[in-house]
Amino acid sequence: MARWNGFTWKWYGQLLQNESIMSALYYTIVIAILASVISTIVGTISAIGIHKMRGKSKKLILNVNYLPILNTEIVTAVALMSLFVFVKMEFGFTTMLLAHIMFCLPYVILSVLPKMKQLPDNIEDAAMDLGATPIYALRKVILPQIKPGIVSGFLIAFTMSIDDFIISFFNAGNGVSNLSIEIYGMARRGIKPEINALSTIMFAVVLGLLLLANKKESIVRGTK
Repeated sequence: MARWNGFTWKWYGQLLQNESIMSALYYTIVIAILASVISTIVGTISAIGIHKMRGKSKKLILNVNYLPILNTEIVTAVALMSLFVFVKMEFGFTTMLLAHIMFCLPYVILSVLPKMKQLPDNIEDAAMDLGATPIYALRKVILPQIKPGIVSGFLIAFTMSIDDFIISFFNAGNGVSNLSIEIYGMARRGIKPEINALSTIMFAVVLGLLLLANKKESIVRGTK
């Protein structure tokens, strides 16, 4: 039975001396940053393109985009693993990064697309009538207007990536592990205080990012 003698920083300090945990922390942060940045860029471009589409093709693309969200994570994880096996990719950092990008991308699109729908239909044409090129209109007119959706999409993607276990577990290779996988492996060997300390840190980071995203969204709504 566990004995609670009060708060201590001891086990947090022990985390810094654990090489496997520090390696997992490195991969967690690097993959989360890369996956969120790439999925935000691709998702924003995709949302703009989807917004301009019309008819059945637009509905088809949206329905495909909803699939990873509606499916359970285990289905998405196995599907991505099967895809990597089919194309004969060696499991490791690359497959784990690609898997994170794939499952973060739909959430970015769903964050940016509503902001695109709020824009006036002729705002881009008005900018070009005043002499702006399509690229200049995108950079100076469209992107500033949908910036809150882009930031929210980035924060959601980063939060989901840093907290993911199932997608990572099925698509990581030997020598590559994130914090969720490391916690799972440590828990199988027995619950230790280091696991509680690590779980507390992860919970605090994820909670902080979610609160930041919600606060930013509330500020944007309050200014309208």
